[in-house]
Amino acid sequence: MLEIARLNGGSDSFELDFVEREATPEPAMKLGIRLHLAGLSLSDTTSILDSLGVRRCRTTVHNWVQKADLQPLDGANPGHVAVDETVIQLNDERFWLYAAVDSDTNRLLHVKLSPTRNQAITEMFLSELREKHLVDDAVFLVHSAPWLQAALHRHGLDYRYEKHGNRNSVERVFRELKRRTNQFSNCFSHAEADTVENWLQAFAFAWNQLI
Repeated sequence: MLEIARLNGGSDSFELDFVEREATPEPAMKLGIRLHLAGLSLSDTTSILDSLGVRRCRTTVHNWVQKADLQPLDGANPGHVAVDETVIQLNDERFWLYAAVDSDTNRLLHVKLSPTRNQAITEMFLSELREKHLVDDAVFLVHSAPWLQAALHRHGLDYRYEKHGNRNSVERVFRELKRRTNQFSNCFSHAEADTVENWLQAFAFAWNQLI
């Protein structure tokens, strides 16, 4: 798969600080993490590792991804930022996933999971985004949600309403995320919110490696 090859090429793009506590060789762990983040299920990932003589269960690979603590790199200086939110099902509860994407490069800048959606949460998301990246001079591309526009105004950030066009970059992220979770009916089951957010950060890291 092209996606796996491209992510596999970044073998030095992340470090495994927890590796001394694991019996698995570091190259095999990195391969397992890359395969899963590139789109393979945990079952398919463990099957490939098994074919290479590394027999590990799905939970082990899942734990590698969690322990690796992968996140998008800070310090981007985008000209346009598409911001949106979508519903993520966590067990029997609805959470809101906020995402900001550099619409010129399609790179994910920041993601945040929240049990609710309102102006206060949106302002917190924007504060975190501003701490990570140089976005004060960017133009934010938004839909018509009043809480989002109010939060941007509160931060003094420039924005414009855009229904399609460059704002579609964030919709592509959401489509891929839901494609990845489709086997779970777009639902994270038997997982805590912080575990899901950690996976989402790793997803963002992998997305930026693959585009």
